[in-house]
Amino acid sequence: MQNYQFMLFIFSSFSICIFMLLAGCFLGSYNVSRKKNIPFESGITSYGDTNIRFSIKFYLLAVLFVLFDVEALYIYTWSISIRKIGWMGFFEIFIFIVMLILSLVYLVKENVFSWTPKKSNNIINNIF
Repeated sequence: MQNYQFMLFIFSSFSICIFMLLAGCFLGSYNVSRKKNIPFESGITSYGDTNIRFSIKFYLLAVLFVLFDVEALYIYTWSISIRKIGWMGFFEIFIFIVMLILSLVYLVKENVFSWTPKKSNNIINNIF
């Protein structure tokens, strides 16, 4: 057996996991009460229904944040390898950044980032 150290590690890991699970079952106390089944968050007893309806703008803003954040990672990896990719890579990232700016202008024009009603956004609509 050539890898006895690895096998000893695997055996000891499983042994410790099994011991901890069995020790919790045998040594832990089990009390039944009505209060244990009530959700308790941050010292405040919860009330009401958990099915709260959020506006779609919250989800849209979260998706846009993740989208622009991932695109920032692409720009970071480009900046690391700038010497290797040369001018062709520079023009490609230029087109990528222009597309980012155009998509951001489109999103502002569609009032995606605006949380106020559309009636009060007349100044923004006139600019774009």
